Amino acid sequence: MASWKEFKYKNITLVLIGLLIAFFLADYLPFQSLLLKLKELKYLGAFLGGILFVSTFTFGIGTIILTALTDSFSIISIAFFAGLGAMFGDFLIFRFVKDRLVEEIRPLYQKFGNSQLRKIFYSHLFAWMLPILGAIIIASPLPDELGVSLMGITNIKASKFILISFILNTVGIFLILLGYQAIRSS
Repeated sequence: MASWKEFKYKNITLVLIGLLIAFFLADYLPFQSLLLKLKELKYLGAFLGGILFVSTFTFGIGTIILTALTDSFSIISIAFFAGLGAMFGDFLIFRFVKDRLVEEIRPLYQKFGNSQLRKIFYSHLFAWMLPILGAIIIASPLPDELGVSLMGITNIKASKFILISFILNTVGIFLILLGYQAIRSS
């Protein structure tokens, strides 16, 4: 059996494990009690749900928390505060990528990067394509690590990333909650 480091489908596996845990937690009475307590926290609960929403492993739990809050609060206000929480979670990932991952990759790039690879990395197409691809991933219901990583390895400023992350996460969460309300009311 291959080790975890060699396993190709780590992220898909983590998403599935996270969703399975969220599925079982949804019927677990202590977790339901926690959801009621989060409703008492009002928008702080949405903020916490937003933080959990951005990670591969906690995406399912974050989504359950945010959808549970729709019984008590408007989806616009939930999306706003959850967007703030998601922005905070993304910024933590962004700082990790900016500070650590790039430093780990740089020696490999310098050792193995040929002139063709360097031309690609320094091309204008590459410079604007990575942030756009990263933004699409952040706005989607997919967990944000890949999108944040793509944006983190570019030269995007932290202030610009924070604004983009907030807007995209808020819109994405709003659309998910809107879809949830539409499904629930039908």
